[in-house]
Amino acid sequence: MRTVRDKTAVITGGGSGIGRATALSLASRGAHIVVADINQEGARAVVDDIVGAGGAAIAVHSDVARPTAFEELKQAALDRLGSVDIVMNNVGVLTRGRPDHLPAEEWERILTVNLLSVVHSNTAFLPLLIEQGHGHIVNTASFAGLFTYAYDRLPYAASKAAVVQISEGLRLYLRPQGIGVTVLCPGPVATNIATSLPPTFGPAVGTLGPGDQFAVLDPAVVGEQVAGAILDDTFMLYTDPQVRDVLVERAKDWNAFIERRTAIVAAASS
Repeated sequence: MRTVRDKTAVITGGGSGIGRATALSLASRGAHIVVADINQEGARAVVDDIVGAGGAAIAVHSDVARPTAFEELKQAALDRLGSVDIVMNNVGVLTRGRPDHLPAEEWERILTVNLLSVVHSNTAFLPLLIEQGHGHIVNTASFAGLFTYAYDRLPYAASKAAVVQISEGLRLYLRPQGIGVTVLCPGPVATNIATSLPPTFGPAVGTLGPGDQFAVLDPAVVGEQVAGAILDDTFMLYTDPQVRDVLVERAKDWNAFIERRTAIVAAASS
């Protein structure tokens, strides 16, 4: 996409964190923003920031766990801003618990929000984007969807791995039709995703991150990365390129890699 000026971007989870930062980054480049969030106050605050800086934006209360949410978002964007050019599926929720203590209901909650929301988004927006022959989709995954560094968030990791695969398939299908696809794989970022955490299921578990080499980024940095990826039509967007070294290490000898990770996790849990 050569420019985002006067393009309309629909961003779920746009009221805070990476979604907010991306909304501000795109708006600063002239895009019109639909800030969709279950937290209506947060969404309105982002809209106020954008409009106050001379941009165009609307806030839409949206619960992506509802299958009809994306049809409603599409209609709001078309009715009030006139088009849909960029769709960012950014909402994500976490959980914590040992695998033998996580109930099926918790798996269903995480998969509904993190994975099925992308499915419902595709159902709503793909026909429109394909018909108009242009656009860009951004799906937010995670380092956790690229390699396993802990065992206490399996539903989250599984959902994000699925988002990576969906994004790759969409890229193969949509790029020849003039539509870009980016999969955003953040490492540690200072967001409020932990506020969605329920109490830990089962015995307490220590929080283990992807590695000490990955610094915690400000969301504003990631928002700029996303805007750049849309303009450059980048498919895989790592927030920290050092993750490539981890993935190469695993690809060279997956068995040895998982043995080393097992030792690291065991030491951190002792």
